[in-house]
Amino acid sequence: MLMEQEFIEERIPHRAPFLLLDRVRSLDAQGISAEKQIPTDWPVFKGHYPHYPIVPGVLLCEAIFQAGALLIAEQLRQAGADAVTSKSTVNTVPVLTRIYGAKFKREVRPGELIDIRAELVERLGPAWLLKGSVRVHGKLAVQVEFACAAKEA
Repeated sequence: MLMEQEFIEERIPHRAPFLLLDRVRSLDAQGISAEKQIPTDWPVFKGHYPHYPIVPGVLLCEAIFQAGALLIAEQLRQAGADAVTSKSTVNTVPVLTRIYGAKFKREVRPGELIDIRAELVERLGPAWLLKGSVRVHGKLAVQVEFACAAKEA
């Protein structure tokens, strides 16, 4: 299963230049696996750092958060209506509410392909607790736990 831009953009509000998912490799009720090819000419590298460009950790975390949002959006889409409010989920978007314990293990450089994963830990009413990671060359680069809530768009 390989789902690209159209699939992603139908489910989350992020758009270029801030959409940090290129494609989804797998998606089920418990988790998502996505990827992004880091552009060698990404404008962020002009300032982070010009002579030794690395992807900012906050953007790697954002890629995980977007994967988590896509996982939640797909769950809401499959459910058809939010179990807590019984309202239509057509105009509902997952919004980041908390970040717990981000850990940065290795650098991500221009031109590298990153593997982005997010998985559902628990759902508590209108909140989702998730954990995720970014891997590069099969090695852990970032891991983070986070929470999201569904908000009306």
